[in-house]
Amino acid sequence: MQLIFLNMNSPNGKLIPVGGAEDKGTDLEQGLIKRNNLNFFEQGILSRIVDETKHKKLSRIEVITTASTIPTEVGQNYLDAFAKLNCMNVSTMDIRNREDAIQAENIERLKNADAIMFSGGNQMRLTATFGGTEFYSILRERYIHEEGFVIAGTSAGAMAMSNTMIYEGNAANAHLKGAVKVTTGLAFMRDVIFDSHFDKRGRFGRLAQAVAANPSCIGIGLGEDTGLIITKGNYMEAIGSGMILIIDGHNIKTSNIADIADNKPISVENMIVHFLANGNKYFLKERKYVPINEDSYEKTNVE
Repeated sequence: MQLIFLNMNSPNGKLIPVGGAEDKGTDLEQGLIKRNNLNFFEQGILSRIVDETKHKKLSRIEVITTASTIPTEVGQNYLDAFAKLNCMNVSTMDIRNREDAIQAENIERLKNADAIMFSGGNQMRLTATFGGTEFYSILRERYIHEEGFVIAGTSAGAMAMSNTMIYEGNAANAHLKGAVKVTTGLAFMRDVIFDSHFDKRGRFGRLAQAVAANPSCIGIGLGEDTGLIITKGNYMEAIGSGMILIIDGHNIKTSNIADIADNKPISVENMIVHFLANGNKYFLKERKYVPINEDSYEKTNVE
């Protein structure tokens, strides 16, 4: 286990967390909804996920619907969306419990996949179902060691990627100590906390409280139809039509969160915030924001 954590400093696979409600092309195709003026087939999140896989449109992609309470409907939506991209080697894994997770068929499918995508729903279902299983160990080992292997996740699937995971927290009460609950996630990344549906559901306060209580972590707020391509566990590129918000608590000067009682308002000084749009980069270890037109830092640090 210690060796795994050492290697996690620079994994060979890629993570693609998505904030939820990623445009799958269906609404735009029917002319019913124009979500953020996004041309799905040119800029869409799912097409970028396909492009990042080893064999592009020929890649074997498994969609895991464990987090959802309507797995059949959610799974079919993804199959239809990938089909619109001419990516046909896609199937769903309806793993509902730990017994399903350890079935030989599911283990074999995991071993043969080029990419895994976790759907939205309840992130606690993911940690409770996969934590400590052979399925999880294989998934984690493949992410660490295999170049080109992709783990993507939307909404709950994104929030579960980090070691520190928010599992509960009403945005309206997020300024009160104790209103935000955290636990251990799937730990594909350390020292970060993901939150999803960030702008639409007003979750700045809850991510800020999570960072104030865990200032060694960088908070990453993922807007809807927006995500990150994360390479080497460090280099992050914003994709999609919305906004990524970075909350850095490393330079906090004063905070009352350790001293006040539950349900009392928190106060924090010198929390740093960055906003990323499509094409912006951020280096996690260096805590470095990279403008879209700045290439020199990227060229010298990505490799």
